[in-house]
Amino acid sequence: MIYFLEDDNNIRNFVIYALINTGFEAEGFEHPSLFWEAMKKRTPDLVLLDIMLPEEDGLSVLKKLRDNEGTKGMPVIMLTAKGTEYDKVMGLDNGADDYVSKPFGTMELISRIKALLRRTGHEDSPVEYKKGSLYLCPSKHIVKVDGKEISLTLKEFELLCLLFRNAGIVLTRDEILSKIWGYEFDGESRTVDVHIRTLRAKLGEAGHLIETVRGLGYKIGGDND
Repeated sequence: MIYFLEDDNNIRNFVIYALINTGFEAEGFEHPSLFWEAMKKRTPDLVLLDIMLPEEDGLSVLKKLRDNEGTKGMPVIMLTAKGTEYDKVMGLDNGADDYVSKPFGTMELISRIKALLRRTGHEDSPVEYKKGSLYLCPSKHIVKVDGKEISLTLKEFELLCLLFRNAGIVLTRDEILSKIWGYEFDGESRTVDVHIRTLRAKLGEAGHLIETVRGLGYKIGGDND
């Protein structure tokens, strides 16, 4: 699990989306108070931490993490618009493991996260999903039906990942459009129907696992096997 403390909604949502589609569990928080509440319930494997925050700044959050016996060894990457050498030194001297300045490349950030998790021994096994004959591993970009690998377009793959992450939950066409195509997408909702149809066709016998909920949207029923 990766926690991302960032008050910019666009950056936070984009990074969380990218992490989840890479196979990580990830959760974002706008305010430090929400972050600390989540920390009481679950300790993450890594924290992405902005410096300029409401309530308290990122360096204060970092200091609390390092002063706590249970979190002092937790990997932390500072992610901030402050890019001067002084700010980087301050972050690293206060216990950050790495420092990434905005604007940043998503692939670079994910590579840094993976490298830090490997270095600190916090690397988890890849998230995998299995339902009937259908197997999905988001981080390895693998889809199989009855052990045979299936080739999907990027949007088809992202759509399948989204359905699996929300197994048992009905996703409306508008929800799917906003999460896969983005909030600014000005196409029609039938775009979703077209991609569902081609996805089912490529999945063959496993295509029936994607259920149509009339008048609402689509879902993959039940839990991950």
